[in-house]
Amino acid sequence: MSRQVFLYDPPERFVAGTVGLPGRRTFFLQASAAGRTTSVALEKAQVEALAERIDELLDEVVRRTGGSAPVPAVAPAETADNAPLQAPVEEEFRVGTMALAWDGEDECVIVEAQALVEIEIEADSDEDLAEAEERLLRDDENGPPVLRVRISGIMARAFAKRAMEVVKAGRPPCPLCSLPLDPEGHVCPRQNGYRRGL
Repeated sequence: MSRQVFLYDPPERFVAGTVGLPGRRTFFLQASAAGRTTSVALEKAQVEALAERIDELLDEVVRRTGGSAPVPAVAPAETADNAPLQAPVEEEFRVGTMALAWDGEDECVIVEAQALVEIEIEADSDEDLAEAEERLLRDDENGPPVLRVRISGIMARAFAKRAMEVVKAGRPPCPLCSLPLDPEGHVCPRQNGYRRGL
């Protein structure tokens, strides 16, 4: 079976969002254009890491080009997208590996989210493990499904800003131990396991 590539070059919309209540949220990347939408599920930590890496990549592009690249220092207010994910949210796949790059010729950010795959690796060393990971990222026609999005620097800044807001919009932290508070109460290790209410 040939590899399924969900390509958006460029998307009309590319956002991170969630479905569900805080503490039980499922995180998604969602791209849409020309009447089609692709949603892929991933972990909260992956969303946070992607947002941080996009900001770092764009900061580096600005630094290396001396500010001549079409990349804003911060997301312009008019690019804010606070709308919910487009419904129905149908998961195409769960993300395992992500890649990020800057295309200097087209002056855009390329984001790839590849489906989670289970492979058996007989890694006797770190080099064997690195080779197996590199093999996964190759553009093999029989590889796992991938969401590939090409976005401008402005859209990338807006994506990163919203993604960080989505990550931080979860449960509030306990003032004593910083672990997330549950609506049903919280067993705080700093209070020797006594339950705290909200």
